[in-house]
Amino acid sequence: MVKGKIDEIHGWAAMKPGIDVERWSYKPRPIGEHDVEIKIDFTGICGSDLHTIKDEWNGTSYPVIVGHEIVGKVVTKGDRVTEFNEGDIVGVGAQCYADLKKDCHACSNNLDPHCPNMVSTYNSKYADGAQAQGGYSEAIRVDANYAFKIPSSIDPAHAAPLMCAGTTVFAPMLRNGVKKGDRVGVVGIGGLGHLAIQYAKALGAEVVAFSHSPNKRDECLKLGASKFVDTSNKKDIDAIRHSLTYLFITSSSKHNNYEEFITWMDFEGQVVLLAIPEGKLSFSPFDLILSEVAITGSMIGGVNIVKEALEFAAKHNIRPIIERYPLDDVNAALKHVDEGKARYRVVLTH
Repeated sequence: MVKGKIDEIHGWAAMKPGIDVERWSYKPRPIGEHDVEIKIDFTGICGSDLHTIKDEWNGTSYPVIVGHEIVGKVVTKGDRVTEFNEGDIVGVGAQCYADLKKDCHACSNNLDPHCPNMVSTYNSKYADGAQAQGGYSEAIRVDANYAFKIPSSIDPAHAAPLMCAGTTVFAPMLRNGVKKGDRVGVVGIGGLGHLAIQYAKALGAEVVAFSHSPNKRDECLKLGASKFVDTSNKKDIDAIRHSLTYLFITSSSKHNNYEEFITWMDFEGQVVLLAIPEGKLSFSPFDLILSEVAITGSMIGGVNIVKEALEFAAKHNIRPIIERYPLDDVNAALKHVDEGKARYRVVLTH
């Protein structure tokens, strides 16, 4: 068995519900023959990190180190790892293990995030009972299948948000075959939304950006939206009713009105949830039947989709707009994100 270079991993963990994290260290699992050990250079702050450390989704196992938009360098590899060398720059997203076997229904259908033995990058347990810990730390060990080479044309700091936010918005576009001639709406112009605009535009779609913040209009148009809709302006809203092929909801706001969203859709259009709102959705079955609109959701992308999201971003110059904070200032960074002030993704530098 290969011995790792970092026997005790130092990081910042949440010890109880809230938005504060503190210094904490743990002994990592041994490096398996298919694993890699990564020295972390950058970690993006995802909304899921905040939901987890606050225990808003219930089930958080403390202490927990969050962070699943990770970029760093391979420093150790297992005996059977052939695709990486020490020094390679790689990324890790929201998943760090799945069986990836042909007899797994999910994995064999390119849906490995749904594998019954899937392990999330943090707040998740391996089969041996060890808890996975994430990227607000100096290093991480993961199955090599869930480490991804970062294209040389993408700056590593900008690659970090692509590992979750970028992949999350691209996955349903890829699965649904978003294409030229489609009219794609994006609700919530934040960490996910500003990347969704870029991916949809690069796929050839006409993009409509929706926000209650008129000051985001110019930036949305620069990112690739052909139209900006101020959701507080009834005239703007009325002008786009019954016109969208897809509507990607990247906001988890409790004020989202799904009955209203349905009226924005063309016949057989799809409303796709990429964020988890509080409580339950409210709409009448008649809203769906009479419009022939579908409401669906999408998780993170699996191995193949993450690879394609990175390659597509490199080819089409899709990049997140980021703000950088030193890892030692992680609590200030978390507060900044929690207050909705990030434009548009905060990246921790290690």
